Amino acid sequence: MIPPEPALRLDVDAAALTHNWIKLDTLSGRARAGAAVKADAYGLGVATVVPALWQAGCRDFFVAHWSEATAVAELVPAGAVSVLHGPLTGADAAFARALGVKPVINSLAQAQRWIAAGGGACDLMVDTGINRLGLPMVDLSDPLIKQLSIDLLLSHLASADDESPLNGIQLGRWNEARGLIAHRKASLANSAGIALGPDYHGDVTRPGIALYGGVPCAALAGELRQVARPHAALIQVRDLQAGDSVGYNATFTAPVTMRVGVISLGYADGYLRAWSGGGTMVHQGRTLPVLGRVSMDMTVIDLSAAPDLGEGDWIEVAYDLPHSAALTGLSQYELLTGLGRRFAR
Repeated sequence: MIPPEPALRLDVDAAALTHNWIKLDTLSGRARAGAAVKADAYGLGVATVVPALWQAGCRDFFVAHWSEATAVAELVPAGAVSVLHGPLTGADAAFARALGVKPVINSLAQAQRWIAAGGGACDLMVDTGINRLGLPMVDLSDPLIKQLSIDLLLSHLASADDESPLNGIQLGRWNEARGLIAHRKASLANSAGIALGPDYHGDVTRPGIALYGGVPCAALAGELRQVARPHAALIQVRDLQAGDSVGYNATFTAPVTMRVGVISLGYADGYLRAWSGGGTMVHQGRTLPVLGRVSMDMTVIDLSAAPDLGEGDWIEVAYDLPHSAALTGLSQYELLTGLGRRFAR
């Protein structure tokens, strides 16, 4: 038996997504913009996001885990997919070769593992200062690296969203690596890195959050469109009397008689308690404030501005990423990737 539709829906604006990629591709100058589609396309769903980006002209897709590779490789040529975490085991390397995706080699051990599995086209991550994954600069001259067939030479900026001297340091190290290692293409800039200018672009840029409507730096403000729009259904409407309290710990008390609604949305869906008392919903231009504390599966909202709404009606969650991050203290990345599985996408 097929279950009924959930009372949560995440609408993905494919036109806005396409607009954002084209804008970022243009800002990438002579480089072409790829796309970070890890974490199920930042929570929006690869089944929707990847075909839209491919149609727009994107040809380079990046995931983090091996478990993410198949879903993307089923939608685009496998050779267009890179797996950032690289082969942790021989089984990972064998899987990459069988599927035809590129592992991103992050260490000499991973390089050895890939060569032992039979090798082939791969990418190489060089650590230029973020100290996460990546081949240390001291290992660039190791003979093992010369045995790799490197398609894309990558590094990752730690502070592209700041005017940090580390950006220039990393740029210098990345250019040094480009001169020492044979490769077909090179990539350094993430979303904010694109705004640092052509010196940082290389051949391929790797926008992530900006594709999905996030604004990682001031230079991109006003350039990007909102892509993700969560919606929730009203599951109950009730009248409060003056003095009635709402939710756990009674953090809101009705000052007058008021009409409120309960929506099927809570912190289990990624709508965290940080929204309590500050979040809003929207219906046909009307603002509906959150009342009291957000619960695990439910949030109460003020329906004073929308007396016509009743059970089963849908409302939009106000979810502009820069504004929401400022309001809640959550990062724009957390706001997107935290949206739960109960949303129909």
